[in-house]
Amino acid sequence: MELINPKAEAYAALYSSREDAVLKRITAETEQSHKQPHMLSGHLQGQFLEIISKLVQPQRILEIGTMVGYSSICLAKGLAVDGVLHTIEMRETDAAIAQSNFEKAGLQDRIQLHVGNALEIIPQLNETWDLVFIDADKTGYARYYELVKPRLRSGGLILADNVLFHGDVLEEEIKGKNGKAVHAFNELIAADEEVEKIMLTLRDGLFLIRKK
Repeated sequence: MELINPKAEAYAALYSSREDAVLKRITAETEQSHKQPHMLSGHLQGQFLEIISKLVQPQRILEIGTMVGYSSICLAKGLAVDGVLHTIEMRETDAAIAQSNFEKAGLQDRIQLHVGNALEIIPQLNETWDLVFIDADKTGYARYYELVKPRLRSGGLILADNVLFHGDVLEEEIKGKNGKAVHAFNELIAADEEVEKIMLTLRDGLFLIRKK
């Protein structure tokens, strides 16, 4: 399902801050060579992540799902002076590309890349999070949320991507496992009275969640 009118998206991009040279190159290289280029956060969402991060000025960011590092770079631009972003990627090939991209952006000292299973890595990170971005396997969303929420500071933010999942959650009967998992996650967030939340119709749906 086409959720966003392409003309509206192009118009929004025209009036938004431009991609910097590194991000523009990552976009071009991903579109040319990656098997799943649609997974890239892209210009508009990347700019949104950057502005949110700059507003929060986080000391510690956790990103679950690095892909090739586009969103990591956007989020890292808002880090406090001594802040660090931890990002987790399961696929070794994507992780290697991401690390190269961090170096090209001059952010290799601000971003710590972890390769492996996020469910195993997250409990090992002894941090209090200011900002969390969830953009990994959809069937894991609820578990990721349960793991990170206790370590999120009061007033901290969680951003979850793909919460409309290509329109699957809008169907009267949700058939795919990913659509079902995302819908269950959305229901979980809606019922959680310990957070304030708003679902944004940006790109493939983005949940903005604030811990009270």
